[in-house]
Amino acid sequence: MLGDGSLERLKREGRIVVVGASLAGLRAAETLRAEGFAGSLTLIGDEPHESYDRPPLSKQVLLGRAAADRTALPRLRSVDATWRLGVPATGLDMAAGRVRLADGDEVPYDRLLIATGVRARPWPREAEAELDGVFVLRTCDDSAALARRLEEGPKRVLVIGAGFTGSEIASACRERGLLVTVAERGAAPLVGALGGVVGAVAAEVQREHGVDLRCGVMVTALEGDASGRVRAAHLSDGSTVETDVVIVSLGAIRNTEWLAGSGLGAGPRGIACDAGCRAFDIRGIVTDDIYAAGDVARSPHPLFGYQFLSLEHWGNAVSQARVAAHNMISESTDRIPHMEVPAFWSSQFGVNIKSVGVPSLGTEVLISQGALKDHRFIGVYGYQGRVIGAVAFDQARWLPFYQELIETTAAFPPPFHTVDRCSDGQRPVDADFPDPSVPTHGPTVTLGGYSPADRRITFTPAH
Repeated sequence: MLGDGSLERLKREGRIVVVGASLAGLRAAETLRAEGFAGSLTLIGDEPHESYDRPPLSKQVLLGRAAADRTALPRLRSVDATWRLGVPATGLDMAAGRVRLADGDEVPYDRLLIATGVRARPWPREAEAELDGVFVLRTCDDSAALARRLEEGPKRVLVIGAGFTGSEIASACRERGLLVTVAERGAAPLVGALGGVVGAVAAEVQREHGVDLRCGVMVTALEGDASGRVRAAHLSDGSTVETDVVIVSLGAIRNTEWLAGSGLGAGPRGIACDAGCRAFDIRGIVTDDIYAAGDVARSPHPLFGYQFLSLEHWGNAVSQARVAAHNMISESTDRIPHMEVPAFWSSQFGVNIKSVGVPSLGTEVLISQGALKDHRFIGVYGYQGRVIGAVAFDQARWLPFYQELIETTAAFPPPFHTVDRCSDGQRPVDADFPDPSVPTHGPTVTLGGYSPADRRITFTPAH
């Protein structure tokens, strides 16, 4: 490692290693080069592919409109890096400044960025998970395999879990004309992210598009035939769904296991870091040479009571990567915090759903524009007397207005004098979020006090 601690020497001769070669890793590498880092740069990825875009995998690829291997992320500039792809990181020696790889190699660093993201939570019974026709969707290989199976025209598709990914998959299957059953443990689709009031609208939309939506039930077992191909699923209400394709969409697991015993503050909830993306060690002391960004990072946000947030958002990965990269090669006086307001979008069943802020932190919701019955509205979320988030169903042009309310910590419910009000929005109602102690696929924003990836009970093969 650099002995004299000179920042200029670091920028000129230093060694920066990025573990995680997806969106956050690539954008961080580009930022490092753009801001003058001229030393050696190494990107380590567990997949054999270079950086690619994940949102199309549950949309265009499943619809046959794009090939999974044609979703590469555009390069904003040359990164002049050594790519170590298809070789996962297996350990970290903080004292020696080295990353251990699965092939036995060790890569030294002066600064390290961890952007290992998340992986799909598999079906918990291994024998059932390995049945032909049982899929998860996270990687381009997952998407390619699933798209091929959907192209064959299965008799019925079962989607386990009605979060954003599960709902998008169900939408793509219906658009292909396939029969689809969705099994959701919660009271409605998207309930963990948007609450029961808005989730009820999502349920109406799915059923209107022909989805056999089963809420408040769990899949207790998957059954295969003599050839090892899935043929049916058994539900907690005693019913059986005959199906030849099952897609498990039970949320994500943060990729931190390789850091066990390293002394870094990492676990099932992710890697704890400060607002400048510097990682904490297990003693709660911030490091100055290890940073985290993207889905695997959790950091305090001043707009949300300094809650430690883990964000599974495309925009957050880009923003946090750029902040981390800037701070890695900057003097302390020039470092910047990651303070971007979370934003998320989804397209399903012909509806554009976009959100800003952290709706899942809210306790109340006000339908401020449009109407729930029309499936076209804005829902504003309140928490402790202030605006904390907003979601739009086919009303996204108004979201910048609500983002400003969040950024200025505006009072909730807000007094609107210049926008249309509808009968739905006369007063706030309980947002109807599920009890966070009940395991579900969870929201796309995880609060520090609870993570769906941090199980404190035995996870059974049920949803």
